[in-house]
Amino acid sequence: MSELRAATRQSTARTGLVEFDGPRGTVSIPCTIADVSGTGARLKLDWSLAFPKEATLIFADGLRKTCRVAWQKRRLLGVAFADGVASHDEQALMMTEEEQALHRRHIGAQVRAAREARGYTESQMASLIGLSPGDLSRAERGEISIPLHQLTHMADLLLVDLDSLVAGPASIESPPLGDAELAAGCR
Repeated sequence: MSELRAATRQSTARTGLVEFDGPRGTVSIPCTIADVSGTGARLKLDWSLAFPKEATLIFADGLRKTCRVAWQKRRLLGVAFADGVASHDEQALMMTEEEQALHRRHIGAQVRAAREARGYTESQMASLIGLSPGDLSRAERGEISIPLHQLTHMADLLLVDLDSLVAGPASIESPPLGDAELAAGCR
């Protein structure tokens, strides 16, 4: 489940519905789809009662995805799509090309800021995560997406939470690493 939760999320702020079977029939709750990825979404609910472990997320265009609750903090809910990764057609319905490009640029800027704050060069970081320096540079400019496994590895190396890296300001917890620490991280 943690792998599904860690997928690169893209901000949307779209409206939707969450539907589930309640004791008196089907319950539909309006929600804001705060962000979405190919594997799940983060929802803001107008609901403070108990929530089931499985529900259906209905996007404004009618796309329906069965979801399992990954985590919940009050009215904020993280869900993973029960059928795994959404198809490219489904993902296109969840988010426009403009939204996807904006999100790639945001992640790239966050990656660059966190990398520079830790003292890594593009070449060092690219080598550590298995990307070419050119691809890392293009990813930091938002031209291409960073694959999830490499983004997760990068968050670990930079000592930032993956959610912060893709959805908010990078949280840097200690001073930049020196050459000896960089070498130790390669082992």
